[in-house]
Amino acid sequence: MDLFGLADCNNFYCSCERVFHPDLRDKPVIVLSNNDGCVVARSEESKRLGIKMGEPFYQIREMVEKNNVAVFSSNYNLYGDMSRRVMSLLSSFFPKINIYSIDEAFIDLSEIKDMEYLMNISHKAVKSIDKGVGIPVSLGIAPTKTLAKMASVFAKKHKGYNGVCLIDTDEKREKVLKLFSIGDVWGIGRKHSKRLEYYGVKTAWDFTQKSEGWVRHEMSVTGLRTWKELQGESCIESEELQYKESICTSRSFPNQGLNRIEDVEEAVANFAAMCSKKLREQHTVCQSVIVFAYTSRFRDDMPQDYIHEIINLDVPTNDIQEIVSKAVKALRRNWKSSKKSCDYYYKKAGVIVCNISEDNAVQGSLFDTIDREKQASLSKIVDEINLRNGHDMVRVAVQGRDNNWHIKNEYISKQYTTNIKDILVVKV
Repeated sequence: MDLFGLADCNNFYCSCERVFHPDLRDKPVIVLSNNDGCVVARSEESKRLGIKMGEPFYQIREMVEKNNVAVFSSNYNLYGDMSRRVMSLLSSFFPKINIYSIDEAFIDLSEIKDMEYLMNISHKAVKSIDKGVGIPVSLGIAPTKTLAKMASVFAKKHKGYNGVCLIDTDEKREKVLKLFSIGDVWGIGRKHSKRLEYYGVKTAWDFTQKSEGWVRHEMSVTGLRTWKELQGESCIESEELQYKESICTSRSFPNQGLNRIEDVEEAVANFAAMCSKKLREQHTVCQSVIVFAYTSRFRDDMPQDYIHEIINLDVPTNDIQEIVSKAVKALRRNWKSSKKSCDYYYKKAGVIVCNISEDNAVQGSLFDTIDREKQASLSKIVDEINLRNGHDMVRVAVQGRDNNWHIKNEYISKQYTTNIKDILVVKV
């Protein structure tokens, strides 16, 4: 029987902050979203206090102060680097890993047939990552990726597993399914979970008791695939996890928003640059770019506007210059004033790249005027420089440097691992 693993970093953002604040071990910690808006990460201690995911910070500020909850603004440069360290160490134990998100990676364990060896090396990997990086990791192992994800949840919740939960029998599978709420199953969205609960499906086990014909009729193709995975039939290929169908980078702006085109341009340029970077990281290209910006719908006392434009590219690309240029030009076309400032205060803006495909399967155009080979070489060099010297060391001019539009992040920690000025100094 082939097995898959799912390595999941426990409360990843909070764990990253704790690495550099060891005094916060076993104490409540939360991390706020961009612009210090809502809670996006909670330590187990914070969960026990009743702090919910997505709660606006202003609503829980009193509770936070009363219970001495440590608060951090999201620090994605730090989290990204810590993720890279975790994945690098994980790959030293398991060569065939597929990074699924910033804190998760699937592992192909098909070549390991000795169960005793598998459990030994799995426990060793979990301990080594905790010791070497400081991030606690839970590892779930099962015949399918969906079951492996469920197993990782049990490995996290129950200390008796020592960080590794193995589902290798029907008895274990049935036990896990009966204890797992249908809404928590990977691949079952909010819409489908409500629909399933209407039909009396409360747990993952209840779902598996439905016939294949019923699932095929009531659910999408994804739902049927999930049903098969819960039965122990592997049907999600690793290639399907390699890249997302779309990538979005967006931010809400502080105070009442932005009304100067230079500020909104800088923001859009930075969002487009981040999207192009993510495309290159997963070795993909996009054929469509969407630019949007809108005013606050909660401010009836201010004029309302919504900018939205789709740009279809002649040739799929992941080039930073091309994507940034297209995004900024789209914003300028939709700007409502001939002046630098306008009557509209845009509260949020973003860039979405979609129609994504692998970068080795690009159909060229006879009328293409861009030297794609030269473009790719330049992008590679820029990425290497930024990797060695810090995020956005080399950037497109329109991205700016001042970032007057920048989000509110008064609780942000230092760039301990990516900025030499922020390196920790230990006094002996």
